[in-house]
Amino acid sequence: MSRKGENIYHRRDGRWEGRRIVGKKEGGGYHFRYAYGKTYREVKEKLSVIRIVEGYGAAAAEGDRQDILQHAGKKQPAGLPGGIILFIPAGQSVDLTGEQAGILEKYIRTAQGGGAQIIEWPPIGDTAGGQLPEKVPSANGPAVSPGRDLQADTGTGCIGDYARRWLSSIRHQVKESSYMKYRNLINSYILPELEGLRWSELNRETLELFLNRLRSTSGRKKQGLSPKTVSDILSVIRQVSRYAGRYGEGPAFDLSSVTVKREESETPILTREEQDRLCRSLRSDPDDRSLGELVSVNTGLRLGEVCGLRWEDISLEDQTISVRRTMQRVQVADDPERKTEVVVTEPKSRRSARQIPIPDELAKILASRRRGRGGYLLTGSETAYVEPRALERHFARSLQDAGIRNVNFHALRHTFATRCMELGFDVKSLSALLGHANVNITLNRYVHPSMEMKRKNMQKLSELLAVS
Repeated sequence: MSRKGENIYHRRDGRWEGRRIVGKKEGGGYHFRYAYGKTYREVKEKLSVIRIVEGYGAAAAEGDRQDILQHAGKKQPAGLPGGIILFIPAGQSVDLTGEQAGILEKYIRTAQGGGAQIIEWPPIGDTAGGQLPEKVPSANGPAVSPGRDLQADTGTGCIGDYARRWLSSIRHQVKESSYMKYRNLINSYILPELEGLRWSELNRETLELFLNRLRSTSGRKKQGLSPKTVSDILSVIRQVSRYAGRYGEGPAFDLSSVTVKREESETPILTREEQDRLCRSLRSDPDDRSLGELVSVNTGLRLGEVCGLRWEDISLEDQTISVRRTMQRVQVADDPERKTEVVVTEPKSRRSARQIPIPDELAKILASRRRGRGGYLLTGSETAYVEPRALERHFARSLQDAGIRNVNFHALRHTFATRCMELGFDVKSLSALLGHANVNITLNRYVHPSMEMKRKNMQKLSELLAVS
């Protein structure tokens, strides 16, 4: 809920988010400028900066700021909230109240103290009277009007321009792992071939040829990308086109009519005999990582959810596990010294945050291993953890110790779902246990009927034959 009279909200991920109206759309509705921060006060101050900037010049989108700065002969500034640049008429001073100056000083080095963030436009002497020009040139696209959201005045921009702007617009709306995935797909595949292409030049044949090249000759070994990756690239192009459509741009044909044929590879599941052997082996191993694997095959927890599970999430009194977080290794943006890092975030989706009843036998095992311990389940430490890659490596050794064929960790989740269906679970309950958004995901991806289940169901037909 927002604070009374303000568009500032406390997000589910713990951060604060605020927005301010910066203009009206032609067809109705409003353009917003967003600010994010760790505290309510931080967001309120950032919105104040946005308000102050609006009074003097243009609020520039992140994708445009470098182009304008280069044109103005300036270096990239340290940064303002939301990618804002303050434009003032050349030769004029910024007249701020004491409160405004105090707020602005936190985010802007003033012109007297470096001048990188306050951009005089045009430079002194370029325009008589020092007035702002009607249009500010942009190196990668059409001119933009000062005082307006640059994204709302993109003219006939190229696909590459809109791809960058869309990526900037979702930066704080998606998880870091999702952002990096979109960023890599855009930089590695979309921009190299489609960057300079205008939406009016994109037709069905051009797009299908592009997708075919990805499927046949792209990738590190030039042997083609998987259908899943090509489908993800097409999905990004669709999202970028919808973003462009908000500003009157986009392809002249329906992108949803172009599809990528995907051959669904069936995830292997453990047979009942294999599952029994694995569980016996894991129960006899005192390693906490084996305990985590045992929990996964009996509850359907994802790899990251097991790594992020803490003892305080397990209630032996109620016999429930509360899934509150997930752990994953993500790529780090723009940091040559650190390519990846381990992060602990909220679960994958709203449905993924769930409570799972613990079976009696598993509850007994957890009770015997707890002995007053706290911290992470896999280490018993408050700070030390086992990251997903390390648990996957340990799981491979667990399979070897039990004499079972090699499968990935995710097979435990599929095995759990299949066993539940064999035991007669209703799909709705199973979907909730797995944390799926809807039952179709459960049925289409996670339920693998075994030969035993097929035979059992086919035997039901014998009754009809006996009657006839």
